[in-house]
Formats: sequence, structure tokens, C-alpha cells
Amino acid sequence: MPRSVNHVASRARRKRILKLTRGYFGARKNVWTVAKNTWEKGLQYAFRDRRTKKRNFRALWIQRINAAARQEGLSYSQLMGALHKAGIEINRKVLADLAANHPQAFKAVVDKVKK
Repeated sequence: MPRSVNHVASRARRKRILKLTRGYFGARKNVWTVAKNTWEKGLQYAFRDRRTKKRNFRALWIQRINAAARQEGLSYSQLMGALHKAGIEINRKVLADLAANHPQAFKAVVDKVKK
């Protein structure tokens, strides 16, 4: 009895991954083993960098808050400590947006903290 192999399914699986690697450079787009390895590595990078992105944005927010706070005569740590002591619960994302786009609102927050 001849060996039965499901060529349809394996071909479809290969085509699906080769379709996902369109636009890659060189053999990464059309050689099955290279394309598969590249695609899998890309998934690893995506998983890792979804977490790295959060760190990078937090660092950016802190830099923006620090720059705006220093224009008001405070350091970042002094401002955050004073906010905590005053019981003002505002996260760094919103505070950085105020510092960059609404300086009067940021100044109002700092003035409230300085009292």
C-alpha cells in the first residue's frame, strides 16, 4: 500500500508563512527554512518589544516631566514626592502630556503642590 501524505495541508502551511514573509530581504522571503526561522524570530522580537515599549515610554514621560519641573524650580523627584504628599493622584503619562502640550495646566499643578 502506498504511503499517504497530506500534501495539501503541508503546502498550505508553507504558503501561509511565505505569505507572511513577503517583503523581507533576500532568501528570507522565498526559501522555506530561512523564511520560517525569520518569521519565528520576528515573533520573539515582537513579544519582547511589547514589554520594552512600555519601559521606553515611561522613561520618555519622566524626561518630559523632569524638564518641565526644572523650569518651575523643582526636580523630578521633588515634584513626584510633593504630588504624593499632597494626595494628587495623576499618572506620569498624563503629567507628561500636560508638561508638553498644556504648560499652564502643568504650572497650575506645580503651584498647587508648592503650597
